[in-house]
Amino acid sequence: MKRLLKEPLLHFFLLGAAIFAVWGWRSKPTVANNERSKIVITHGEVESMAVTFTRTWRRPPTREELDALIRDRVREEVFAREATALGMDKDDTIIRRRLRQKMEFVTDDVVAAAIEPTDADLGAYLTAHADSFRVERRFTFAHVYLNPEKHGENLGRDGAQLLGQLVQTGATADDALNLGDRFLLDQRFDSLPAGEVAKIFGESFAAKLGGIPPGQWAGPIESGYGAHLVLVTQRTDGRLPALADVREAVRQEWANARRLETNEKYYEAMLKRYAVTIERPADLVRAAGGSVQ
Repeated sequence: MKRLLKEPLLHFFLLGAAIFAVWGWRSKPTVANNERSKIVITHGEVESMAVTFTRTWRRPPTREELDALIRDRVREEVFAREATALGMDKDDTIIRRRLRQKMEFVTDDVVAAAIEPTDADLGAYLTAHADSFRVERRFTFAHVYLNPEKHGENLGRDGAQLLGQLVQTGATADDALNLGDRFLLDQRFDSLPAGEVAKIFGESFAAKLGGIPPGQWAGPIESGYGAHLVLVTQRTDGRLPALADVREAVRQEWANARRLETNEKYYEAMLKRYAVTIERPADLVRAAGGSVQ
């Protein structure tokens, strides 16, 4: 008997019997049940199917194709209703997440339909979030690379001697192209943002580069590659742009912030309708360093 109860085939038949039993109970010809069993595919739904097909295939559907879309829609509705009647939508993570998304879409639509922000709104947002829109400092510079493996203990001395030579001769960026050691990356950089300088040479190098007066050779400045003699020819300081220059970017960020804020307020309002109880397993509480109350 125990062996029979463990048979998967028996489980399948029992599940099938339960499904048909529920289906048979739901199929009793009552007025209420008849109303619930009506499926209406509206003109709007049919038009939506045709429009979606046209956008996908770049042509309108044939009569046979449209009929197939309608049959599939009816099939989807039948299965969805039967699954819901059997409670299959309960505790389904994917369905719950989809319902959450649809509720959040409601508030997104509310924000999208709201009044457009004024210049005062956008200006205040730009000021409050200046770091997100600030134009970075930029550098145009050339460098002469000194390989620490090649120079060894004489790296500092060789760097100082070469720097003196560059300063004495008034060397330009072009004059220095054939000096120093071979460098795998570029030897000249044009209007490179400070963030990119830091990515290539390191934060310390970028910080020291900001203190070099334009038009003067300086160094050696260390990076992750070795030592560099640097000539800054142009430096553009960072600044907060005018609203007119970044209006669209600010408007998008403002709208996104409003959307998140509205979603949170909507959630907090709904949450007040519920009494939430969190039953924490004792072993997880102890693992987290808490005490079981």
